[in-house]
Amino acid sequence: MAAGNVVARFEEVSFGYTTENPILDEASFSIREDVKLTLMGQNGAGKSTIFKLITGELKPDKGSIHLAAGATIATAKQVMAREHLTETVREYFAHAFLDVPHNLDKRIADALEVVNFSAPLTKPVGDFSGGQQARLLLAFALIQQPDILLLDEPTNNLDRDGIDHLTAFLIMYPKTVLVISHDADFLNCFTEGVLHLDVYTGKVEKYDGNYTDVVEEISARVERDRAKNAQLLKTIQDRKDKVNFFAHKGGKMRKLASKLKDEVAEAEENMVDVRQDDRTIGDFTIPAQPFPEAIVTISHVKVIQHHEPHTVDVNVTLRRNHHLLIAGPNGIGKSTLLRTLAEGSDDGAVITKGVTVGYYKQDFSGLDFSQTAYASLATMMDEPDNETIRRTGAKFLLNGDALATTVGALSEGQKGLLCFARFVLQAPNLLIFDEPTNHINFRHLPVIAKALNAYEGCLIVVSHAEDFVKQIRFDRTLDLSTLIK
Repeated sequence: MAAGNVVARFEEVSFGYTTENPILDEASFSIREDVKLTLMGQNGAGKSTIFKLITGELKPDKGSIHLAAGATIATAKQVMAREHLTETVREYFAHAFLDVPHNLDKRIADALEVVNFSAPLTKPVGDFSGGQQARLLLAFALIQQPDILLLDEPTNNLDRDGIDHLTAFLIMYPKTVLVISHDADFLNCFTEGVLHLDVYTGKVEKYDGNYTDVVEEISARVERDRAKNAQLLKTIQDRKDKVNFFAHKGGKMRKLASKLKDEVAEAEENMVDVRQDDRTIGDFTIPAQPFPEAIVTISHVKVIQHHEPHTVDVNVTLRRNHHLLIAGPNGIGKSTLLRTLAEGSDDGAVITKGVTVGYYKQDFSGLDFSQTAYASLATMMDEPDNETIRRTGAKFLLNGDALATTVGALSEGQKGLLCFARFVLQAPNLLIFDEPTNHINFRHLPVIAKALNAYEGCLIVVSHAEDFVKQIRFDRTLDLSTLIK
């Protein structure tokens, strides 16, 4: 294909999971080969749905989608499918090919090197940490060397080294890349433009420039349109007042009233259809029930080095209003520590009996995917109250439609916001967060950091999002990488 050819085109495409709430409404846009674009939009707008339309997993209700002849597509998904968790690394990567190549092991090693990872090929996928599984998901897409590479939140769970390696690869990648991400620094390093999906209109608009510039451009446009409309509304009201006054007069006054009516109609036609900018969740507080005793005691931890566990003695006692950050690279055992602590399966990390625990799992496996979002919130209350549930849901942009949706059908970002809404209703003594910024729109993160900073219970956090972590008060950092030599 010659440089600059269109590799994918949406032509007046409409799609919705229900007829009442279309995600795309006669959307038209094109993607040229060898460009690197960000797909931007509010949580739940339908960004992942566009990926599924490109791959053919979903079909449009109306309109057509055209792909360049012979173009190959690969997607790096957000979450490892459960059916792959029992497979070995080698068996998992074999799914990337119709005919498994004879040099599969070398190709796996080359793909893993791109994401700064090495792994035993006979190890089950489910035995890897969330960050390591994120690397496997990326490498699975990269090993196919597709003409169109679709990346859905590729930096989730990745530490700084992993992000740096991925960025360097994408800068040099000679084909088309379309990425969904809320990591502005990552996006600014390699993307050349933005496709903006408007959740309110179902349209997609294309902007040139890096991610930060486009965000600012969209915000400035919204303000300009609002200012223009405010002036037009003032003009319209002034003309209407005069029409009412002159319409009851005779002769020339009546003619003037008719002319003013025409001016009102023209002004109303010139009203700009103001884009409703992405909404941000409002300030919120997670209540903490009082608890007089120590809440968590950690006497030893398991640290993973070269895929082997090592037990190391530590001395950590956490009480009410203590905030602990657990740090270290992917695969060292951070998520395992949180999981065994929450499950009570490790005698070296113990939660005091009677403590109410709120646990944010990075894969949302703590949620019942078959429940509606409304029912999920209701389970957090001893006596469910409809008004409180709906008011709390709305605070996290979960309106009536979202509350009626099953948890499994929510977007990953909406699942994250649902978790925070649940904590507000639960009022736990202890909050455990495993990568709480994953999937969450960047606009919400300062609000969430503020709430966690003010939380008066016991807080334990694992996060690779440095800017987010800096906004939260931590009394202590337990860096697992410093515990072994």
